[in-house]
Amino acid sequence: MGKQNRYVLLIESIFKSKYKKGITDIHFDRTEIMESAKKLEIELPKNLGDVIYSFRYRASFPKSITKTAPRGCMWIIRPAGRSKYSFSLVKATQIAPNANLINIKIPDSTPGIVEKYAFSDEQALLAKLRYNRLIDIFTGITCYSLQNHLRTTVPEMGQVETDELYVGIDQNGIHYAFPVQAKGHKDNLSMVQIEQDSGVCKHKLPGLICCPLGAQFMAKGVIALFEFKQESGELKIVNEKHYKLVPPDDMTEEELKKYKDYYVKNPTRT
Repeated sequence: MGKQNRYVLLIESIFKSKYKKGITDIHFDRTEIMESAKKLEIELPKNLGDVIYSFRYRASFPKSITKTAPRGCMWIIRPAGRSKYSFSLVKATQIAPNANLINIKIPDSTPGIVEKYAFSDEQALLAKLRYNRLIDIFTGITCYSLQNHLRTTVPEMGQVETDELYVGIDQNGIHYAFPVQAKGHKDNLSMVQIEQDSGVCKHKLPGLICCPLGAQFMAKGVIALFEFKQESGELKIVNEKHYKLVPPDDMTEEELKKYKDYYVKNPTRT
């Protein structure tokens, strides 16, 4: 039996054992994966956490689960403490780049040796954000990388991980925290991860203004950047830009004039 088929059977078993019509939260813990594997008489995955990770960030729930969600809603898996989780019914939200946005050209400052030896899409993306100061450019704030792959514990969430955490300061001396989730071509940005990043900020840096960000590789090396905000309990995209890193000679005078004219008309952060 393939890995993904096993994962589907396990997640279905846990969900079906607890689901009742009208329920919006279904709590379970990691030990129930082992119990379900024993009950179904299938091989237990070596990495139990990968079952959860798969459905949170990579794979879709099976139809037996998705069909129970009312129109306009979807199930997600939220952390609910150490080794504890919750199927939560939320308003359907898909975080995907807007194909109608223009690509903004940025002179590529990525060192060639870094480009050559980057290990994965995610690592390559984080490096490009850092060396090209794309977080500064996107937010309009002077930013510094504080820590990457920050793994910590947040009350009521348990252990969470942020791909990279930036801190920044604006022209008025106000301090900001910018947790960043980065995804390559195959994975998708997740509402759950953005919620976790907000939780990290509130717990670890409560005196700073928290602005969760998402970065996604698109086709032909284009980088989509998102800024999120919680509004009435829902995650909203408040800003999105697409950047194309190019050799400096690829930027024409006409393009530079176009950017200048746009600034004259819109001299604000966004």
